[in-house]
Amino acid sequence: MSEGSEAQDGAAPAALPPDCPHCHKPVPLCICDSVKPIENRVELLILQHPQEQDRALGTARLAAMHFKTATLRVGLSWPSLSKALGRPVADPSRWAVLYLGSAKVADLDTKQEVVAINRKGEMAENQRAILRAIEGVVLLDGSWSQAKALWWRNPWMLKCQRVILGPSSPSRYGRLRREPRRDGLSTIEAAGLVLSALEGRPDIAETLNLSFTQMLKRYREVTEEMPSLAPKPRPRRDFRRRRRS
Repeated sequence: MSEGSEAQDGAAPAALPPDCPHCHKPVPLCICDSVKPIENRVELLILQHPQEQDRALGTARLAAMHFKTATLRVGLSWPSLSKALGRPVADPSRWAVLYLGSAKVADLDTKQEVVAINRKGEMAENQRAILRAIEGVVLLDGSWSQAKALWWRNPWMLKCQRVILGPSSPSRYGRLRREPRRDGLSTIEAAGLVLSALEGRPDIAETLNLSFTQMLKRYREVTEEMPSLAPKPRPRRDFRRRRRS
């Protein structure tokens, strides 16, 4: 064996590129330079499960960067909405939370993409008045089970108005990340849809969807040349019962 082949076999693996300090994505996947914060009337709070570590395809930080009034918190529980926001006072009854229950807009007699529901999962009366009064929205970022954990560990969310989404098209993730339901969206898509509807500003959804499309395009281009940046698939649990010997 030649010296050259020995050096090649014993070479250390290439170092991964550093992360962007803003979006926390590897620098080749970063699109921060294209983000211009939007002046928003309805505040945004994103609660991210600490085990949501998909930096390459995650969108929570990118979504928060798009708004001048937005907060991202990583953790499992906060004693109150005000603690999550990091300020003395916040009334959860004036906020909405994107609900994770079984209620679907497709099952309701409406063409709205953002619908306020009651605790029975029924369409609430006085939709316009309810949605107009919302001052902020809470989004839960993580897998379906992680988002459920955030919901149950933060009982103050029970005081928030529940809203559900009925997007006209499925998530732009496509095959890159499968959603458990057809109406499931990425965090950035959900933020764009709900704030756009609440503020009556289609430009909000257009801007965030454009950024998401750009992010996915960059991801596909970069990971083709640098496959090490692609997130590893999560191992599937084997629910089959083991045979007794």
